[in-house]
Amino acid sequence: MIDGMEHLPTTEAAVTALRALAERYGREIEVTHDIGADQTSRRTAAGVGVTTDPDGSLPHEAHAEFGGLPRVRVRLFPEDDALIDVEGVECPDIPRDDVPAFLRSLFDGLAYVKARRFPPGYFLVVPLPGDRTHKEFIPMVVLTPWLSARVR
Repeated sequence: MIDGMEHLPTTEAAVTALRALAERYGREIEVTHDIGADQTSRRTAAGVGVTTDPDGSLPHEAHAEFGGLPRVRVRLFPEDDALIDVEGVECPDIPRDDVPAFLRSLFDGLAYVKARRFPPGYFLVVPLPGDRTHKEFIPMVVLTPWLSARVR
């Protein structure tokens, strides 16, 4: 996150934080924007030519893809949440304010894969501030070399 910024009130603020993280970790970043109710993914019911929400606001969704390993894609939604894809493992419903901390954990090597013997399974575990973690189930066919190297 940008130093001193604890809350990301808009999608553009989150994109700025992602660009700062990319610079800090020496990663390339590619960002695309979808602006307007007729362009954002969760507004499929918007009529033809309708670009604003009923309250008059203009929804803004952004997609960011980071270079390097792990392969990370971030989709920021106008509803203050995000979908983060780590090596093919989708982590939905991440609060927008937690996205920078989530990415820092990945890039700093704090995230790991927890293996369970019975029933067999794998989980991506990403530590977050405040003694919180995000756990996401990983189907065995999705275990990439990067994920396999982090199994505990």
